[in-house]
Amino acid sequence: MTGTGGEEMGAQAARSRALAVLRVRSRALAVALLPAAVAVVLLVGGATGRLPGTGWDAARWAVSVLAVLVLLAAAAVALVVARARPAATPTVTIAEESAPDLYRMVRDLADRLDVPAPSAIALTPDCDSWLEDRTHPAHGPPPAPRRTDPAVPGGHARPRGAAAPVLVIGSPFLWWMRVGELRAVLAPVVAGTGPSAHPDIAAARRFIRGLDAAVAVASADRRNPLSRAACAGLAQVCRLLLRGCRVHAAQMERGVASAAAERAQAVDYGLRIAAQEQVGLAYAGWDRLLTRVALPAWRMGRWPSRLDVGVVAALTELSRRDRLAEGFASRLGERPACDLLEEPGAMDEAVSLLTARLFHGGPETGPDWSPVDWDEYPEEVVDRTWRTDAARLHRVLDTLGVRRTAEEDTAPGTEGPTLARVLDHLTVPTDGPGAAPGMASAGGPGTLPGATPAVGPGAPPHTAPTDDPGTLPGTASTDGPIDPSRTAPAPQTPPHPPTDGDTPAPGDTPAHPEDDDDLGGTTTRGAALAAGLSAQLAREEAAAQRAGAGTAAPATPAATAGAAGPDAALWDDGALPLLPLQPPRSGREILTAHITAMVCCAAMDTAGATPGLDWLDGPSLLFDGARAADLAPSVLSLVETGDPGPLRHWMTELGIRPEKPVRLV
Repeated sequence: MTGTGGEEMGAQAARSRALAVLRVRSRALAVALLPAAVAVVLLVGGATGRLPGTGWDAARWAVSVLAVLVLLAAAAVALVVARARPAATPTVTIAEESAPDLYRMVRDLADRLDVPAPSAIALTPDCDSWLEDRTHPAHGPPPAPRRTDPAVPGGHARPRGAAAPVLVIGSPFLWWMRVGELRAVLAPVVAGTGPSAHPDIAAARRFIRGLDAAVAVASADRRNPLSRAACAGLAQVCRLLLRGCRVHAAQMERGVASAAAERAQAVDYGLRIAAQEQVGLAYAGWDRLLTRVALPAWRMGRWPSRLDVGVVAALTELSRRDRLAEGFASRLGERPACDLLEEPGAMDEAVSLLTARLFHGGPETGPDWSPVDWDEYPEEVVDRTWRTDAARLHRVLDTLGVRRTAEEDTAPGTEGPTLARVLDHLTVPTDGPGAAPGMASAGGPGTLPGATPAVGPGAPPHTAPTDDPGTLPGTASTDGPIDPSRTAPAPQTPPHPPTDGDTPAPGDTPAHPEDDDDLGGTTTRGAALAAGLSAQLAREEAAAQRAGAGTAAPATPAATAGAAGPDAALWDDGALPLLPLQPPRSGREILTAHITAMVCCAAMDTAGATPGLDWLDGPSLLFDGARAADLAPSVLSLVETGDPGPLRHWMTELGIRPEKPVRLV
């Protein structure tokens, strides 16, 4: 099959399926008009004397009333479908004057493909690109169509005044890819504007989007019983129509994609193969940057203002570590696609703010929400996170009645918060009269009664020691080969947390109510401490939400300077965060994170360690500029079995003094 033949067949299949969708709409209209047509026949028969008698009179009244009710219901459904606001992806719109080179490249690409150019270009914090129809009045006035837009392939000119779809580009692509690579990746996307402009396909898509939006409207929570009943009927009708259109709509989109892909084969086809490799790499780096680097900052009330610059650093580091990415770093000498923007810094800040709002919900979460630069990240995020967690750990120990000093004859000046206090409290005696009650069980010393042992078949998963020196709990070694497909989210879906079995890094995820399973894999004292930490975290989060509810979001530098900002009209602020990154942590994970934070604080205050930032693993502890080694398994030994031996040995080698007080916040 030739390219032209494949394109024509794809376009014909798409138009055929679009007509099938429209036939579903026509059948629904016919069903709604059928009672009215019968009523007209009965009324005309009575007026002409052809249908006399009381039976026909009763039938005329019954059918007429039914026809009126059906017409009213159909009109209500049609009104909701027409007025309901279709879903739109939250984006940052790029004005043409702020990126003339990018618009010129896209229009040249559209001219080469002989399709209409997109009406606008927008960025989204995702590793994908697509076309999005925003012609609904709720999305704002559409841009005026250009006079040079070519006719739609197949002989159909674009309707006068109709706007082409918006080209949505994943922001990591714009910063990581080179200009030629971006052009090759966008070619099949831009080619989709041709089939999208066909009247039948456009009408079918509007009908399906309207039904989908109407279902969302009907699913809204309502207190009035009458409104709930009406919405239930509306939702049932819309879902019935959607089921009738499902297969045809899917085949229509496949036809559109096939036609666009065939048309784009003539443009940068060889380069597109290499560019697709960069797409997979971008998925992996962007996902790790968000979950390991950005999320700890968001939870501290800070949002990194240069996420796209950070993803370049993360992907460069991934290229260095990953054997699958050999040779990719050499391409960095070519012109990056972000050079097509007049002010890439302001655009990066706007996308970074949108990312924080979508995945975390800021800046409404509190009055201290502010941007942070990458050079300030170790001190403003890593150090503050560790010291905040360490302070919380000691507050919970105070509430549990744990003494500040373990011995009466402790030297002066050691009554402050110390790591030794934590170690002494969690240490489980293995034998003798000092052993804690209820510790001996088949699961090993200190297993929580009724909990599953942390070893053996059927044991709950736990973080295993990593191969990377200095990897903190919840981080994974990236010295070996990394398969981008393991961490890449599905296309057109914002990034998801890593799927490599890692537990979250310190400060990554909120707490949730505890149960026996949640506290499994630790000692009795550890379970009690984990429960206290979870409860304390829940109280702090609730207090922050109450404080943020009455606090107006501060103006960002980009907004005050008149630069581009997130298109807030495209989503409801009350629903933020739309895409939370990670599920709640278990009690054992919370306890591990807080002990790790306390160890890091002691290392910084007594052994000269410093906080650091790893682009792929997030917060890291540095000794003389190198990451600390073997901390994760040592902490896990204390948490799971109550054995402080490995951790004490690790601290002795590095000169950490657990009996010395540390500085908290």
